[in-house]
Amino acid sequence: MVTANPDQKIAIIKYARGGSSIANNASRFGNWSVGFSDGNAINQYDNFLTTVKNALAVSDIDGDGSPDTLVPKGIIWMQGEADACLDWAANDYYHNLTELMGLIRAAFHKDDIPVVLGQIADSGGDPKDGKMMDFIEIVHQAQQNFAKQDKAATLVNNPLSYQFLKDNWHYKSENYIDLGQAFAKAILKLNQD
Repeated sequence: MVTANPDQKIAIIKYARGGSSIANNASRFGNWSVGFSDGNAINQYDNFLTTVKNALAVSDIDGDGSPDTLVPKGIIWMQGEADACLDWAANDYYHNLTELMGLIRAAFHKDDIPVVLGQIADSGGDPKDGKMMDFIEIVHQAQQNFAKQDKAATLVNNPLSYQFLKDNWHYKSENYIDLGQAFAKAILKLNQD
């Protein structure tokens, strides 16, 4: 992204919670549903909002003494594995994704900010049936439908050549680098269109 925009500074606001779901109460690792409430737990969307608020509150991002302005250029979304493990969560994925991306766009005050989705992948590492996520095809279809129906969105397909760590969930480092480059190219392309 820096190579494509050598005269601009690039800032990334990152918020992630591994293993989280966008379907209410579908994951023990965290939940993005605004309706999620589990005792004192805060949903991941609220944590995201706090992260964005804190990032936007910094007036001198690069520390050079001059005020800076963050101009949101895109959302990168790599999520869906937890939803692909439950039939009801997978079946609600398109609706939940559409709702959540609308809320995230609203947080940036830009309804057409580009969204790049990363297609989730299954390692095939389940010793019982070879499938870690029994309903991955439903989530894949939901991701494709979202990218097809939203003019400011696209889907980065997961190359079959990616290799997984022994945990059968996470890619090897070089694959994450490749995926990051694919995300950057997609964001740049959506911002040109």
